[in-house]
Amino acid sequence: MAKIEPTVASPADSAMPTTVTAAAGYGTPAIAGGAEAAAVTEPRQLDQLSRIEEKAARIEEKFARYEAVLTRAEASLERSAHKVDAAAGTMDFAAIRSEIAALRDRVDATPRAATLFTTAIVTAILTVVLTILVLRFGVPGLMPKLLP
Repeated sequence: MAKIEPTVASPADSAMPTTVTAAAGYGTPAIAGGAEAAAVTEPRQLDQLSRIEEKAARIEEKFARYEAVLTRAEASLERSAHKVDAAAGTMDFAAIRSEIAALRDRVDATPRAATLFTTAIVTAILTVVLTILVLRFGVPGLMPKLLP
């Protein structure tokens, strides 16, 4: 089924006079194509004109819907940009740097493996020495001496 494109004026209609309306305030409508005062219009032309007007109205409605969607999207993007800007403004990078430096100092102050091994050896030696002293001399009032 072939689609017939609407035409405003056919070559046969060009010989007939048509009414041309001038802009507001510039006088009365002028007659083109002859001196007759009556405007000649066919029902087919009015049908085509009404279809064109309906299509234009639908296009305008679609444009208005797209414009509303784009306006909402723009507003949402603007709100998101303000939120990101506010979040970035509240971040205090100097405070974060000072916290990291304090944490690094605490980590550096913790004993390393050599210090821990030395402490373990000293603790073991002192424990053995104190145990021998307690066994040899006892604890007055609690335990008598066990070694001669």
